[in-house]
Amino acid sequence: MNLHTWLIYLAAAIGLSLSPGPNGLLALTHGALHGRRKTLFTISGGALGFVIVIALSMFGIGALLKASLTWLTVMKWLGGAYLVWLGIQVWRAPPIGIEASAPAQSRSGRSMFGQGALSALTNPKGILFFAAFLPQFIDPARSLWMQFLVMAGTFAAIEIATELLIASMAHRISPWLRKVGRRFNQACGGVFVAIGVALPLRA
Repeated sequence: MNLHTWLIYLAAAIGLSLSPGPNGLLALTHGALHGRRKTLFTISGGALGFVIVIALSMFGIGALLKASLTWLTVMKWLGGAYLVWLGIQVWRAPPIGIEASAPAQSRSGRSMFGQGALSALTNPKGILFFAAFLPQFIDPARSLWMQFLVMAGTFAAIEIATELLIASMAHRISPWLRKVGRRFNQACGGVFVAIGVALPLRA
């Protein structure tokens, strides 16, 4: 992956990490209930789950590329259409936040790690999203393994940093999201639509 493509991927991955999703909401909730330090278990589990989902998506795409490079073009356009649809769904989504609740029960780190991983692995939109998102950046002339390491490593690092920030500021962020969350969702949805329209047109 050349530097220009990686920078575009980096910007898109940051937008994805900042957008509403089950792992971000889980980090928000656990940060408020259990504190930033313990929520690191949840965040680490989620990052591992995303790396596995990225691997399944990329190497599934790699198998199609071996059959025909035409599939890459087809997947780029289908993926772009899916990203536009997803952007519209995010735009229309209600604001997220956490509600006041009873005092949290003690949770083991293993339990929180498992919940974070399962949240990423069992999200039915996860593999669909990455199957739509990743073909925009795959170069069939380069090593798929190296591209996987770069893409998965970049996304995992961004996701950890973003969710750690969310967990650290959970008590401040939640009221803000309830107040301006709809506009926030519209901004994130607009980013997805722009990605879906622009990326398939790249040479």
